[in-house]
Amino acid sequence: MSVIMPIVIGLICVCLLSLIPEPHRRLVNAVLVGGAGAAYLSGGGLGYGEFVLPTVMTYVAYRGLNSWTWIGVGWLLHTAWDVLHHLQGSPLLPFAEDSSFGCAICDPVIALWCFAGGPSVFGWTRPWRRPGAGQAVPPGEIGPLS
Repeated sequence: MSVIMPIVIGLICVCLLSLIPEPHRRLVNAVLVGGAGAAYLSGGGLGYGEFVLPTVMTYVAYRGLNSWTWIGVGWLLHTAWDVLHHLQGSPLLPFAEDSSFGCAICDPVIALWCFAGGPSVFGWTRPWRRPGAGQAVPPGEIGPLS
């Protein structure tokens, strides 16, 4: 599996999550990271050890309701679990041999965004856009040429 595609998937995930307004964005991410903790339960590749991650991630998701840092920690914990499953030969998706490897590449992309506070990536583009018709021009800037 390519390393590029999991990164692209992580970036798409960040973009889609950026569409959710705050404070709901953080709450949705906390729920997602809690659900990610249970992703491997049906596979049973680590035996009874599979119950460790969902237990830890439940606590992490709860803390994530009020903290982007905890959500980022959750994605990194899931990355570690992905690596364990990849090395064990028990992939996340049984029909895709390298799915755990891909997930281990994708999750840190989301974690980095969470450690940055989960900002909307669409807000980053605003400083480069020129005001259009009917929009006020900030002081010190030249408005659109007519």
